[in-house]
Amino acid sequence: MLGLALIYFIGKYYYNLAAYNDKNKWGYALFGVAAYYAGAFVFGLIAGVVITLDGTTSVDDVNEVVLALIGLPFGVGATALLYHLLKKNWEKHKKVSLEMIEQIGSESDL
Repeated sequence: MLGLALIYFIGKYYYNLAAYNDKNKWGYALFGVAAYYAGAFVFGLIAGVVITLDGTTSVDDVNEVVLALIGLPFGVGATALLYHLLKKNWEKHKKVSLEMIEQIGSESDL
């Protein structure tokens, strides 16, 4: 249940970010969820290699719930990093509307 709520909020934040910047809303919502799973997957690969190289335990002996809880911050971190990179990039390349340009120097600003 926690996983579904997390995926909902990740999708919601990416959806709102894309809507604010006039991008494909559903595409970026799914992209954010995919970033979460990619971050957790990369952590799982690294953890599996470390556990295998350790030699004292097998990957099959590791508790899956504990491994999933440890991987949660890595997925959230990957999602947050991508979110901030997209937000920063889109703010830098934000198009200025003609109405905003016409307001510069008008008497209503005084």
